[in-house]
Amino acid sequence: MARLAFGLRGVPEDEAEEVRVLLDRKGIPFHETGAGLLGISVPGLWVRDTGDFQRARALIDAYQQARTAEQRAAYERARGEGSHRRLWDIVREDPLRLILYALVALAILYLSVMPFWRLAQ
Repeated sequence: MARLAFGLRGVPEDEAEEVRVLLDRKGIPFHETGAGLLGISVPGLWVRDTGDFQRARALIDAYQQARTAEQRAAYERARGEGSHRRLWDIVREDPLRLILYALVALAILYLSVMPFWRLAQ
């Protein structure tokens, strides 16, 4: 039975591609599944053989530790240079998105509270 070696939900495409290449180079056969039409399936890279699964997990774990260190170093470098993105930068790039999200949050809050508010009166 196939086992999930690497889940792809929320994974950046460059990371997913690097893991695919890593498994290919090491000769570990895998198959990939998507999230499906409704997005409720498990997207990931699956390995059938238990021995291959353990090898794949060891390789992926080592890769993720190296990637984490690399990404942290890149963030610290950008932070030191003052070029990292802050919340204000994101708001300045797309202020309409902030307004839309705030309106949606207020609408949800209104719809959630109003029935109870009317019952109290």
